[in-house]
Amino acid sequence: MSESSTSRLRELATLFFKLGLIGFGGPAAHIAMMEDEVVNRKKWLTRENYLDLIGATNLIPGPNSTEIAIHIGYIHAGLLGLVVAGVCFIFPAVLVTAGFAWMYVQFGQLPEVSPFLYGIKPAILAIIFGAMWRLGKRAAKSHQLIVIGLIVLLGLFLGLNELLSLLLGGIVGMLWLRFRSTGSLGATILFFPPTSSVALKTADVTANSNISPWQIALFFLKVGSVLYGSGYVLVAFLKGELVDSLGWLTQQQLLDAIAIGQFTPGPVLSTATFIGYVIAGIPGALAATLGMFLPSFVFVAILNPIIPRLRASRWLGAFLDAVNISSVALMLFVTIKLAGGIFIDEVSIDWFAALISLIAGVLVIRIRLNAVWIVLGGATAGFVLKNILNF
Repeated sequence: MSESSTSRLRELATLFFKLGLIGFGGPAAHIAMMEDEVVNRKKWLTRENYLDLIGATNLIPGPNSTEIAIHIGYIHAGLLGLVVAGVCFIFPAVLVTAGFAWMYVQFGQLPEVSPFLYGIKPAILAIIFGAMWRLGKRAAKSHQLIVIGLIVLLGLFLGLNELLSLLLGGIVGMLWLRFRSTGSLGATILFFPPTSSVALKTADVTANSNISPWQIALFFLKVGSVLYGSGYVLVAFLKGELVDSLGWLTQQQLLDAIAIGQFTPGPVLSTATFIGYVIAGIPGALAATLGMFLPSFVFVAILNPIIPRLRASRWLGAFLDAVNISSVALMLFVTIKLAGGIFIDEVSIDWFAALISLIAGVLVIRIRLNAVWIVLGGATAGFVLKNILNF
């Protein structure tokens, strides 16, 4: 291996391990952080290239932000880079989640982390908004694309499924753009909203020795190969299979697993690690993690070489443009819903959370402060407000 290749792999490992450690907030935040690093700071990709990756990735199953990391690794350092970027992004979340799973099995409960999350969530919202603003400006280069985005946004507020919104936006937009004028690019995020509380109830967490790691691996391989949609889709799928059909978990254990996946950094689907550990200890955790994430590596290895061909084709390029602007609408929809959950507490407005988000927004958009400091600053603000000032 050449020195240049080794250097590229080292760059990927360092970057994505860092993002895996600080990546709170779900896929929307992860993709925003990656955009800041690989487009704004390191210049590995143009914004157009990055938007194409996001739009195409949103049309395949699996965790979007993890797949974007894998795409970037493939582009920067080939197949080995694909593996390094993906593994380094996933590993911190898997390690932290496994630690929580061990504590859960041993003690039936988890430490209180809500003061930190109180400050992290509005800070993350500012990071998401900053990326949406940059990508949205690049996307909305024609009146046709703006209209497509607004129609998709309206459909989302009326309850249209996320994947269906993207496909319909892409197909309708492709036909319209080809018969009129072509537009530009955009972005996509499927976001798993954070839970409002991280206090977990004690439950029966004894591992089930009758379930083999192979069974767990095959189950999560199926999940990772077909899962589209939001965290609610994941909850419904796992409840129907693991709780109702197979009886591997209780409903309380499943809810606790989902909560843990939400408030740990990195990919939300590290929930699989927790579930695997609860069912069958360390072998179960390894099997579940491998089964959940392996399809993403395969899908990206197949999809990435095709994306330039999609862009080169007039019809498929128009489809990709329309999917991207539809994805910007999805990102805006997610941001609005997330802001409502963070800033509005029942009927009152949480002005402290709004202030944290405002300050973080200025630092992100005007000063372009690195996301590491935004996350750490938000966590510190939350701890001070809740534990020291008692607000």
